[in-house]
Amino acid sequence: MLCGLALALALALWWRGPIGQWASYHAFADQREAWGIPHAADVLSNLPFAVAGLWALWAGRAAPRIGAWLPWRGFALALVATAAGSSAYHWAPHNASLAFDRLPIAWACAALLCAFLAERRDARWARPTVLATAIALASASVALWWGSELAGRSDLRTYLFVQFLPMLLVPAALLMRLPRQGRSIVPDTAWWGLLAGYVVAKGFELADHAVLDALGGWVSGHTLKHLAAAAAAAWILRAAQRAGQLR
Repeated sequence: MLCGLALALALALWWRGPIGQWASYHAFADQREAWGIPHAADVLSNLPFAVAGLWALWAGRAAPRIGAWLPWRGFALALVATAAGSSAYHWAPHNASLAFDRLPIAWACAALLCAFLAERRDARWARPTVLATAIALASASVALWWGSELAGRSDLRTYLFVQFLPMLLVPAALLMRLPRQGRSIVPDTAWWGLLAGYVVAKGFELADHAVLDALGGWVSGHTLKHLAAAAAAAWILRAAQRAGQLR
């Protein structure tokens, strides 16, 4: 069933046809500079990603290598890279820097899905070769988008597939109540919390300008998107640490 859902997502994107990146994508609501940092709020709001990722790497530095430890640490490392890539992008928003923003996000999605499937479907999803393959495919999705931009026929479908696949398979698998693949796994509540955080973050992203206007110019939707996504990532990493994956 999970394979069928993944295939359905791929077919739906294929049937939809090319999904181009809209021309105003880089026109974020908050353009203010602070301390010599352009677009300061959107740049600095990426720091929580680095904090969450570095904490998880530190917490798991001496942990036994059991269960899904490898994809969980890969997810933590991808968060650190996301903080760097997204900060660089928001410092100077354009398509070239956006590629370095989307690349670690794709890595994070791949590692997260491998961790989930290793705990809920088959422990082999945590193997180094499987994780490396997933990360390579995630990287290819960004490369295909970037190549389409250079060719003048923008198409985000491969990247969207990588980003939305975990958000489709995780709730489906939770509702299916798949058997545990180990004694210590991240609880369902933590995964539902992550999914809720993703939805909230996406909502803030889509309402970037509206949120800034509604809050009197204090903070934009995109800044809050970063904070909500980082909080969701920290939530799931803390749950993994409590489950013994990052101890």
